[in-house]
Amino acid sequence: MRINSELLKEVEKYVSDLIVEKSSENLTYHTIAHTRLVVKNAEIIGENENLNEEEMNILRVSAWFHDTGYVKKYQGHEAESMAIAVNFLESKDVDKDIRDIVSGCIMATIFPYRPTTKIAEILCDADMMHLGNSSYFELAEKLRQELANSGIRKLKKVEFEKESVKLFKNHSYFSNYCLGETAKRKAENLKLLNESIVNRERKKQISIEKEKRYSRGVDSMFKLTARNQINLSSIADNKSNILISLNGIIISLGLAGLATKFQEEPALILPTVIFIVFSLSTIILAILSTRPNISPSKFSRDDIKPKKINLLFFGNFYNMELEEYEWAIKEMINDDQYLYSTMTKDQYSLGKVLARKYKLLRWAYNVFMVGIVVSVIAFLLVFLQL
Repeated sequence: MRINSELLKEVEKYVSDLIVEKSSENLTYHTIAHTRLVVKNAEIIGENENLNEEEMNILRVSAWFHDTGYVKKYQGHEAESMAIAVNFLESKDVDKDIRDIVSGCIMATIFPYRPTTKIAEILCDADMMHLGNSSYFELAEKLRQELANSGIRKLKKVEFEKESVKLFKNHSYFSNYCLGETAKRKAENLKLLNESIVNRERKKQISIEKEKRYSRGVDSMFKLTARNQINLSSIADNKSNILISLNGIIISLGLAGLATKFQEEPALILPTVIFIVFSLSTIILAILSTRPNISPSKFSRDDIKPKKINLLFFGNFYNMELEEYEWAIKEMINDDQYLYSTMTKDQYSLGKVLARKYKLLRWAYNVFMVGIVVSVIAFLLVFLQL
């Protein structure tokens, strides 16, 4: 028996019922819609390749049965598809030579394709015609989900796209029809695939860079620490000014009041000298605690490139040219690790300056306190002797 229109109707009904009723829910790509699309593609290509009626019927049957094996298993489904097709055709008394051609066409759809007949070439092209279709990306996403749902391969989109690029490069059409416009659209889809991969990798890199960036909490910590250190420095300066002013007034009033009595009471000279020495020492220590210290250093690009210079401290950049400083700042703000490292160095430097300032201020207060005590004792001893 040869294939006729009545048998084609039976094939269509049998395959449609089989796929709809027995296909797994995990199959989101290899559905009855895919099979119908392949049949339609095969008819279009076959007509353009001038197949005769018998060849067209064999092509249609092969297209209908080529993915029926998915109802039994995923990997190696081609052999199952061939067995289903042969059993059905045998039940309809179809000639063996036709069954053999159909079997050969179905087995030819194993990738990489190696068709040995023209009908098999057309079926292979029809099966992969979606590579040159405007709906490729929608269909490809369904295939990716199907592979994951079926437990074959779980691929992220960028990984799947990279695998798809390999498929595009390893695949080639056989028919003249597909080598024309379809191949051109396939090349466009390949270009879009590569662009998508580049964009996804760029977004991934941006995401990684964002993860490397520090949180707002870190920024708040630096702001709070800097504010506290500035406040402490201001407090230290105020205390130093108080000591300087107070001791200056004491020295002026003391000398003015006691100098007139030195001739009458020479014994007052020693306690007065002690008092003045301690007051002067206090003033000197207070002045040292507030005296600014500017580094005379001048840095070049070669010094800045190792990213070890604190560009936030004016003493490190006031000798630089504006162009050099602008370049250095751009280098720093474009590198989060360098920026936060510099901020850390700046906080550390402020802390060291603050520690020195408070150390000198502490000595100034100690000297002032001891000086007051010693001076009062000295004056008391003088007055008691008198």
